[in-house]
Amino acid sequence: MNKFEQLGLSESLLKAILDLGFENPTDVQEKAIPLLLEKDTDMVALAQTGTGKTAAFGFPVIQKIDADNRNTQALILSPTRELCLQITNELKNYSKYEKGINVVAVYGGASITEQARDIKRGAQIIVATPGRMQDMINRGLVNISQINFCILDEADEMLNMGFYEDIVNILSTTPDEKNTWLFSATMPAEVARIGKQFMKDPIEITVGAKNSGSATVSHEFYLVNARDRYEALKRLADANPDIFSVVFCRTKRDTQAVAEKLVEDGYSAAALHGDLSQAQRDGVMKSFRGRQIQMLVATDVAARGIDVDNITHVVNYQLPDEIETYNHRSGRTGRAGKLGTSIVIVTKSELRKISSIERIIKQKFEEKTIPSGIEICEIQLLHLANKIKDVEVDHEIDNYLPAINNVLEDLTKEELIKKMVSVEFNRFINYYKKTRDISNQSNSERRDRDDRDGAPRENNNGGATRYFVNIGSRDNFDWMSLKDYLKETLDLGRDDVFKVDVKEGFSFFNTDPEHTDKVMEVLNNVQLEGRRINVEISKNDGGGRRDHNGRSSGGGFGGGRSGGGRREGSFAPRREGSSGGFRSDRNSAPREGGFRSERSSAPREGGFGGRSSSRGEGSSDRAPRRSESFGDAPRPRRPRRD
Repeated sequence: MNKFEQLGLSESLLKAILDLGFENPTDVQEKAIPLLLEKDTDMVALAQTGTGKTAAFGFPVIQKIDADNRNTQALILSPTRELCLQITNELKNYSKYEKGINVVAVYGGASITEQARDIKRGAQIIVATPGRMQDMINRGLVNISQINFCILDEADEMLNMGFYEDIVNILSTTPDEKNTWLFSATMPAEVARIGKQFMKDPIEITVGAKNSGSATVSHEFYLVNARDRYEALKRLADANPDIFSVVFCRTKRDTQAVAEKLVEDGYSAAALHGDLSQAQRDGVMKSFRGRQIQMLVATDVAARGIDVDNITHVVNYQLPDEIETYNHRSGRTGRAGKLGTSIVIVTKSELRKISSIERIIKQKFEEKTIPSGIEICEIQLLHLANKIKDVEVDHEIDNYLPAINNVLEDLTKEELIKKMVSVEFNRFINYYKKTRDISNQSNSERRDRDDRDGAPRENNNGGATRYFVNIGSRDNFDWMSLKDYLKETLDLGRDDVFKVDVKEGFSFFNTDPEHTDKVMEVLNNVQLEGRRINVEISKNDGGGRRDHNGRSSGGGFGGGRSGGGRREGSFAPRREGSSGGFRSDRNSAPREGGFRSERSSAPREGGFGGRSSSRGEGSSDRAPRRSESFGDAPRPRRPRRD
């Protein structure tokens, strides 16, 4: 039985829900929908981004609309054009079996005359950005004096963007007897002030703790020197071959500059900010949703309309000016119950902000080091191997097999595997062996986190043992749950499993050397949901331990422990759809899936592309020029309206 049937929704809405494939309501939907249907009441709903708030207010407002009355009955305010359009499209899908209900989007960047014409034809529901709505009211193009419902979606973000006066003016033109529903991720003072001024005894529902982060998002930070911020971003992308991410910068200028450098270095990236035209923004979002773009560099204002499934990472290239905004950023990933990761790149002077964010989101960050070159090479190599394993064979190639076999007939299986993988690996390793360690995490600079993964540990018994295991996020693990699973399965203590690093189809973790035999014996005889677990000793130590001077005891390029290599042909799973090619035309940064093998002016499907760089040998290893020093931009006093 579909659980939506228990919420009191009409048959036409339940039919639309069935078409959309919704089966179980989210927590905020389960709490809000019955209350809004049963009562004429004001409501304050606090829930994180990605928890289904649109349906939580969308289904009740559609059911309460009088379809025979063509006057405007409901106004929904949202912070950006993208979110306005997204809500409009969703409401149209919800009301597809409701005859006579019209939903009109009102936002800047489009013809105000056409929007006014659409409203005049009859629009029971208007979805609007505050600036354009105020403009239409001033021009007498819309009448909201008789509406029954006013909904503020992402209220905290609208106020943070400077729309307080517009919202107050708009609400002042609406009738006192209307129902006001306020949906927000956090409850800053300005939101509370709006509620007190325009709402009467509102019902309050909260999903999770107030202002807390989503339980499906893990948080980690990387400490670097300011000049290495961009290089750190590239390495983190290379260390996560399946990355499909939003990268946040504070200003439009920084957003554009970072995106241009990523494209120049061969990554599939694009900028999204308020200086783009509506057509440009629509084009960028279409490419991002189609995964032609895998690193979308955005300002906080522009990103409010991003509702894209399966975003794996949010990268805070720069922390926001307002710490509360971090909650909105991290809410772009880990949606609909899926796991996601929020990454913060910080300098020493910004470490205090991490503690402040932890207090707000009521979650702890894991401190990690920027991956070494050898670790990135291993991850990418395993990723490539799994692509080869999982690729769907087009049998038209059968006609060419005799000629191919003739060319390769003198090679053994082992030689063939080595040569095939070396086509890509040689170029990858040639890049990274020329790069330096950019991590900036000496003991004196680290926070005291000895009770958590990633904290520095004193080691008097030699380096830790690093393992590869063939389970990852596709098995519904994040670093915390995998660590718990390993501790329980191996019957080890709280601190015996550490440096857990989860990829999509495989993971890495460390133990002290005395546990090596136990790990190998136990895990290699365990099955997870009918699939045999395979664990092997990795050739790198994942950053190793730190000595008293903060120097790594292993994990540098070409380092790692002797013995314990990987068996030939044993590779980790890889998700289908990544490019897997490496760059051969120049010594530049590796892109997702590896380096580019040929110049290309357009991003390739499922992988990184972009135009080629004209810079010379080794130039991508330089720190950005002062004009491109993205971390040093002055803080704006208030974000401009989008």
